[in-house]
Amino acid sequence: MKKNWLAHIFLLGAALIYGANYSIAKIVLDGKFISPMGLVLFRILTAFIIFTVFHILYIKEKIDKKDIPKILLVSLFGIVINQSFFIVGLKHTVPINAALLLTVVPILVFVFSAILLKEKISFLKITGILTAFAGVLLIILNKGDIRFSYSNMKGDILVFLNSVSYALYLVKVKPLLKKYNPITITKWMFFFGMIIITPFGINGALNANWALFDTQVWISFFYVLIFTTFLAYLFNILALKRVNPSIVGVYVYLQPVLATIIALLLGKDSLSVIKIVSALLIFTGVYLVSSAGKKT
Repeated sequence: MKKNWLAHIFLLGAALIYGANYSIAKIVLDGKFISPMGLVLFRILTAFIIFTVFHILYIKEKIDKKDIPKILLVSLFGIVINQSFFIVGLKHTVPINAALLLTVVPILVFVFSAILLKEKISFLKITGILTAFAGVLLIILNKGDIRFSYSNMKGDILVFLNSVSYALYLVKVKPLLKKYNPITITKWMFFFGMIIITPFGINGALNANWALFDTQVWISFFYVLIFTTFLAYLFNILALKRVNPSIVGVYVYLQPVLATIIALLLGKDSLSVIKIVSALLIFTGVYLVSSAGKKT
């Protein structure tokens, strides 16, 4: 674990960004500012431009033609389905439902890693994942009523499919990171994602109602573009270069507890025994999985 301390800093940063994203993205989506797919296109286009600039200036690495189908596949899982299903799903459900449905990501990553990457299944990992899962359930269920209803069904299904897709992405991209620089892979992922998403998002992007954007909406918009898209993807893939997918996946469980800590610091929430117990369970679970993971 000491050898991979940088990976854990990256993962903490990504978890912090994602933890705040549920509510921030909702600010942009709830008004008639821009369509969900228009927002997805802006996210992908922004990230592609930034990653391309970094690649041109610092990496300059080429990919083998035989690896293009593999990169296209991880782009489909990690960019196209992940971003579009989550954003559209969040539009049609409530943040607490989305947070709960994303708790399956670490479990799916654990299963897919064992099947596809032959990652070792250890008692410590299983214990860690279950411990963190229990903590997340406790903190989410304590926030309010879960509203699984017909009106939220479309959004809930899309967020769940997003979770499956993201878990597959974390596992499938790992072998490519043994061969290429993370910036190279991410640039090409967003390139393919941009090609696929453009026909679905171009109308929404061109018809964004910029006149309705106030300061709060603009800040939320750029947060989603720069932090949730560029920085979060960068942090996760830099971490994935150094540690197993199961470790990256379990950090998803830190998102709600970090969001709660932020709310406490801002005076928008209050401390309780349930929140303390939840945080202890989550941090213990993440520590157990991290301790059990070996660099591959």
